[in-house]
Amino acid sequence: MSAETQLATVPPKESALAIFCAPDGLEPWLQQVRAKVDEFQKILPDLATKKGRDAYASMSFQIAKSKTALEAVGKEISAQQKEIPKKIDAERKRVWDILESWQKEVRKPLDDWEAADIARRDGHTDRIQAMKDAVDLTGPMDATSIKAAIEEMEARVIDDSWEEFLPEAAQVKDQCLAAMRAHLKAREAYEAEQAELARLRAEAEARAKADHEAAIAHEAAEKARVEAEQKAQADRDAAAKREQALIDQAAQAKRDADQKARDAEAAAANQALQLQLAAEQAERQKIQAEADRVAAIQRQAEAVERARLDEIARQDAALAEEKRQAAAREADKEHKKTICLAAQKALMDAGINEEVAKAVIILIHQSKVPAVSIAY
Repeated sequence: MSAETQLATVPPKESALAIFCAPDGLEPWLQQVRAKVDEFQKILPDLATKKGRDAYASMSFQIAKSKTALEAVGKEISAQQKEIPKKIDAERKRVWDILESWQKEVRKPLDDWEAADIARRDGHTDRIQAMKDAVDLTGPMDATSIKAAIEEMEARVIDDSWEEFLPEAAQVKDQCLAAMRAHLKAREAYEAEQAELARLRAEAEARAKADHEAAIAHEAAEKARVEAEQKAQADRDAAAKREQALIDQAAQAKRDADQKARDAEAAAANQALQLQLAAEQAERQKIQAEADRVAAIQRQAEAVERARLDEIARQDAALAEEKRQAAAREADKEHKKTICLAAQKALMDAGINEEVAKAVIILIHQSKVPAVSIAY
């Protein structure tokens, strides 16, 4: 890595293992990065300029490259020295977290500026949208309310406070006023039409009321005549109904007595039949209960045997699958190792020293080189 993309050189290969295993072993390298970060922060670039913002991004990128380079060394040692992975991984994590916090520390002013700029632009956009929304709200309003909304829109100030949104804000205000005035014209025409319709309806209702009152008087006289006729007929019908009720009452008393005798005879016969059916049902239930008990014992024994055979089959399948997956992982590991060694040898044959060739292959294998990959 060059000084333009990395703030600290990685530990030499000969002493890397001891450095990573020692508590805070990478502290000197971290201090190299911290010194450059402190030097950068002595004179902070101007966020108002693109060059200044690029400087923040560049410093953050350099910290990230140092973080990645030190992480790559740690990973290589961890892979080669499996007996001390916990020590190496602990140091890797500590370094990663520190560099991550420094990266965020350096980039924070840029992030804050960008967030503030987005909020500023969103504020102007919201104010423009508010003008557009005000037009939609005038749709169902009456003429008086629309006039008030037009006055409020006319009072909106379009000045330098709108910054680069000034032309758009002025254009939107003019468009909104034009739309509101069109709504007002249409609403005034509608309200005038409704007023005329209300006048015509009032005249029609007055005529209808007079006609209705005359009809009510005629209907009242006719109703009195009909009610008198209906009362006379009702009196005649009531006398006939009382006479027929006496005849029906005598006939019903005779039918009730006959039915009572028949019901008593049928009840005695039904009781005898129910006693016979109950005895037969009890015998059938006894036989069925014994058959159900024998069947339940047989089903339980069959279920226990099936469960035992299923468990044996499951354990055999799980063991076979575990062996297959282990063999596949080992084969894949050996295959990738062979491909990587071949690629490393090709780079060395091209004149690249062994250490650099190995580092390049590791970065490609870890997908840290954009648009470059190893075909396994």
